[in-house]
Amino acid sequence: MTPAPSVMTPLSTSFSSFIREQCARVFTQPWPVLPSALVIAALNVFLFAFDKPWTASDGMRNVGDSLLRLLGVGTQADLLPPWLYSGSVLNLGVLLGGLSAALLSREFGLRAAPPKEMVKGALGGLMMGGGAVLAFGCNIGGFFSALSALSLSGAGMMAGLAIGAGAASRFIIWERVQRIRSGEVAFLSPCEAPPRAAPGSPRFRDQPRVGMLVFVFVLGVGHLYQLLGHGRLALFLYFGVAFGVVFQRSRFCLVNAFREPFLSGQSEHARAAAMALTLSMIGFTILKAGDLKDATEWVFPSFWHGSLLGGVIFGAGMVLADGCGAGSIWRAGEGHVKLWIALGFFAIGASLMRLWLVRTDLLRRLGAAVFLPNEIGWAGAVWGVVALMILWYLLSAWNEQQRQVGVLKF
Repeated sequence: MTPAPSVMTPLSTSFSSFIREQCARVFTQPWPVLPSALVIAALNVFLFAFDKPWTASDGMRNVGDSLLRLLGVGTQADLLPPWLYSGSVLNLGVLLGGLSAALLSREFGLRAAPPKEMVKGALGGLMMGGGAVLAFGCNIGGFFSALSALSLSGAGMMAGLAIGAGAASRFIIWERVQRIRSGEVAFLSPCEAPPRAAPGSPRFRDQPRVGMLVFVFVLGVGHLYQLLGHGRLALFLYFGVAFGVVFQRSRFCLVNAFREPFLSGQSEHARAAAMALTLSMIGFTILKAGDLKDATEWVFPSFWHGSLLGGVIFGAGMVLADGCGAGSIWRAGEGHVKLWIALGFFAIGASLMRLWLVRTDLLRRLGAAVFLPNEIGWAGAVWGVVALMILWYLLSAWNEQQRQVGVLKF
């Protein structure tokens, strides 16, 4: 009689193969943009319920303030160091999340850029820093989170972002035409999918191991925060890592949402952003209307001068830099040198702009804090934002369709 085959080995082999297959799906295949954008929106709601909505400019300005203080320029007496400031810790998490995801996906690599691109990165960073201060937030905090919080300043910044991104996109188109005519080699924008390392190189094989070490490092830093009595900062770090991983794997990007309709006509990121903001707004409204959060929280006194002007400057800057407040951070984690330069100038630009506005007393004259439910009621505010997002979605999709058949060209 033939003995029955053992079931332990096949089951063990099958399960290990299953685990490898799932890891391959997560870190070797791109994540779909729309579901990832909705995850970003949900994370933003959870972060608001925990403490405050997400914004990148807050942490960047803290880093810039710290640098200026070292140079003897800043005078802020109660300035917290970046490792103890929630916004800076959140940005660090986004950077580490993007780095770890890039390593686990074998997509990390130090990517230099031509001198012209470095200059554009620096200029774009300065513009983003200055624009973010004028609008009381970057494209995440001043637009996405602000409009989710039913602040009219978010709509003002959205209009400004569209104007600034459209103008800068025209410049990019002209620049590309000149490069083609002169026979220059095209520069691969950080907004495009990153080239993989050579499969035969040791770096390619070892990247996932290093990526796991980054995750272990993050857990260790979070545990250290908890031991030192800063458990709140540990959660900000973990939130940032989650944002960074989702952004890197899906490549969802608000730069593309405002830029690509003018450059290529593609609308996937714009449509995803519209749906994500709608979900985020619903979550914020539940928290506010249910008295779980203060109704006027994250409603900025920047409508309409500061939000519109800040949006125009920020929108142009993010197109030049190839990265917005969040996109610059996680793409820097992939190794894009241009984005490291952009981030440095972003931090300095934000600090210098705020210092100038405070000293000239212009900070209090950028606009009014307009909370939409106070003007048109809760239902009117919610349906107003929904209508705006539907309009954005439809116009973006229509523009893409028209561009495909050669009828319309922005």
